[in-house]
Amino acid sequence: MIHTKTGSGRRILTFPTVEPSESISIVTLLDSLIQLAGDILTFKSKHFSTNKQSFRETLRRIQNLLVVFEEIRIRIRNSRRYFHDSAAASSLKEIHVGFQKLKFLLEDCTRDGARLCMMMNSDQVSDHLRVLTRSISTSLSAFPVASVDLTTEVNELIDLVVRQARKYGVQPETNDKRAVSSINRILALFVNRVVPDPDEINRILDHVGIRKWGDCVKEINFLGEEIDAERLDEKKKKSSDQVELLSSLMGFICYCRCIILGRIERDDHHNHHEDGIKKDHDLIRGLKVEDLLCPISLEIMTDPVVIETGHTYDRSSITKWFGSGNITCPITGKILTSTELVDNVSVRQVIRKHCKTNGIVLAGISRRRKSHDDVVPESLAAKGAGKLIAKFLTSELINGGEEMIYRAVREIRVQTKTSSFNRSCLVKAGAVTPLLKLLSSVDIRIQENAMAGILNLSKHVTGKSKIAGEGLKILVEILNEGAKTETRLYSASALFYLSSVEDYSRLIGENPDAIPRLMNIVKGDDYGDSAKRSALLAVMGLLMQSDNHWRVLAAGAVPILLDLLRSGEISGGLTADCLATLAKLAEYPDGTIGVIRRGGLKLAVKILSSSEDSPVAVKQHCVGLILNLCLNGGRDVVGVLVKNSLVMGSLYTVLSNGEYGGSKKASALIRMIHEFQERKTGSVEPNLQRGRFVHAW
Repeated sequence: MIHTKTGSGRRILTFPTVEPSESISIVTLLDSLIQLAGDILTFKSKHFSTNKQSFRETLRRIQNLLVVFEEIRIRIRNSRRYFHDSAAASSLKEIHVGFQKLKFLLEDCTRDGARLCMMMNSDQVSDHLRVLTRSISTSLSAFPVASVDLTTEVNELIDLVVRQARKYGVQPETNDKRAVSSINRILALFVNRVVPDPDEINRILDHVGIRKWGDCVKEINFLGEEIDAERLDEKKKKSSDQVELLSSLMGFICYCRCIILGRIERDDHHNHHEDGIKKDHDLIRGLKVEDLLCPISLEIMTDPVVIETGHTYDRSSITKWFGSGNITCPITGKILTSTELVDNVSVRQVIRKHCKTNGIVLAGISRRRKSHDDVVPESLAAKGAGKLIAKFLTSELINGGEEMIYRAVREIRVQTKTSSFNRSCLVKAGAVTPLLKLLSSVDIRIQENAMAGILNLSKHVTGKSKIAGEGLKILVEILNEGAKTETRLYSASALFYLSSVEDYSRLIGENPDAIPRLMNIVKGDDYGDSAKRSALLAVMGLLMQSDNHWRVLAAGAVPILLDLLRSGEISGGLTADCLATLAKLAEYPDGTIGVIRRGGLKLAVKILSSSEDSPVAVKQHCVGLILNLCLNGGRDVVGVLVKNSLVMGSLYTVLSNGEYGGSKKASALIRMIHEFQERKTGSVEPNLQRGRFVHAW
């Protein structure tokens, strides 16, 4: 996709032109033609990915035409009479349209990111260029030179341009044919998982002008956009063949980025990633980049979707959450009536722009996918390339020096973020074990990126198994000893993914340091709300295993969460998470006792009765917490609610707002309060058991 200055998009090798107005004057038309010719000649200094010789010849002819048009304009202006010749106007209008198309073709063939794609379309480029040059020369030959008093030199120049266009037709060039043949040969080697000759690849890259790691990033982003556009173009019968070719080229350029240019462009690779890490934490159009992160995975979302509660997640993360048997919103804890996912188009557009601006590779971003987060390359060549890349990167982890290892873990971080196929290849190549060992690295860059890679691999079924079998201890250590805050949060998120499997959740809980260290993050003053929420999400995941309930209580979760709520300095999202966790703990009698004895009921009632501006999720979780306290605390707790005149009004407010599912819980509480009041007057038999003796207030 070519993006113009106005922001509109144009597919490569498409030429949307504007016909000059019928009433346009000859002089105005000439002014526009001269401007267009000048724009076209600016491409003389640029690198052409294909048809280099033909474009150079064409630009020389345009230079001659510029002289012709300037001379015609001078003659008309000097004549001091109105000049109008329908044949001249028709000829110049046709040339104007041809110039517009030629400018588009030049943009395509010099566009950063489209070099490989344009070279593979060299035959089509030749055809377009041949048609355009002949069309321009034909229109020029129809210009009535006799109507303008031109010099002999200018008339000869016109004849020269026309003769050259007719005599020297544009043909596919030998170097392009050789490069295309080499790529097809390399793609065939990829199919059989045979390592190609790096010298041959370098010759191809030199030919098209791909010289840096960052150039590969641009190529990958462009190919991803083209694949998306092809999938949307359902009218094209050959769309699937084109997608297969584009997928193969994606595999080729990824191989070049990881293996060929990864070795050559050390400084570029290093600086590009360091800049990317820095820019990942900058602001984009008033938004913090953390707003673009999935609340579950803590990675930039590749396919943002909205669930019933209105919260946005990465499709892969929320799908796995639902697939693990959870039917609640991870942020609010609301039980969902539907697990339908709706594309968040606006967030996707912001993420796409952010990644393009900062050179971040996020190939998973798309407008539409046939199979979300199961993005298997749509060609055998791309699959083979992916397996060769995984094997190479794993070898670098094991045998490489410090800088090689750093580049490998950075690349693995990118590769594991893009698709389940890449994760599968790396798991099968044995990348998990060396990545786990690198978590002990003294190089904080290596440790952080290795942890990010482990986080992404924890989304893979076999990856989970290997990480749980070999790495639980080191993951727990990283929670406390990770050199960077990001590293510790990646560890917390990895534990969340592992906790979706019951056996692994039990193993994590049995580690005596796991839950306390997660709660230390929730408690710590050095962590922001986003970090606290990530750790709390992992704790919530562990609470899905009932054996972990007492462990969370023993780690001091209740006083930590209540202190956070009392501080009044946390965001609405973290407030809702704290209340949701307390509500989960209060599902059991010992959790209820812990909350009530530390003043949790009074605090929950205060939050429920506070300003109506509080987020709906906060109100809902307040109701859920109070309901569980009543169910386990008995009529003493309900009696406290009856004494507070504000409670019923707040409950009816929640009852009237059914969007977040709080209405059922609010209704149950209202019914309890009514029954308690009626029991006091003797009009109804009590349904509530006194149960435990708890000082509710």
